[in-house]
Amino acid sequence: MSTLETSSVEAALSAGRPTDLTPLTIDATSLDSTAPDHLRDLKAGLADEGYLPAELAVEARFDEDCPFAVQSESDRLREYVRAASFLGAGRLVVDVSECCRPDDVETTLAALEERAHREGVAFEARGSIDA
Repeated sequence: MSTLETSSVEAALSAGRPTDLTPLTIDATSLDSTAPDHLRDLKAGLADEGYLPAELAVEARFDEDCPFAVQSESDRLREYVRAASFLGAGRLVVDVSECCRPDDVETTLAALEERAHREGVAFEARGSIDA
C-alpha cells in the first residue's frame, strides 16, 4: 500500500507545476465560523487574493480535569478537522498547552489524527500532554 501511495505522490509531483498562490497558515481563532457556507466564501476570498490555505492551527484546551470537558474539546476540534478539509488545507496543527487527563487526551488526539487522515488532512499535535 505504501508503494502505491508513494508512486501516486511521485506521479502528482512530476505532473505538477508551480503556482503563484502563497501558502497561508490560518489561525482558528480568526475564523468567524466553521459552517460550510462561511468556509466556502473564505476559501474563495483567499484564492481571489492569491492565498492558498496550507495549514489550520488551533489551540487545544484540555485544562479541565473532567471527562465531559475532554469530550467537549474533542467535539470542538473535530469541527476544525472538517474545516481544514473543507478549506483544502493540507495540515491541521493542534497545539496542546495544558493537559489534566493525559490518557484521555492521547486517545482523543489519536482519534482526531485518524479522522483527519480520512479527510485527507495531515495532523500534527504540538506541545505536551504530560500532566
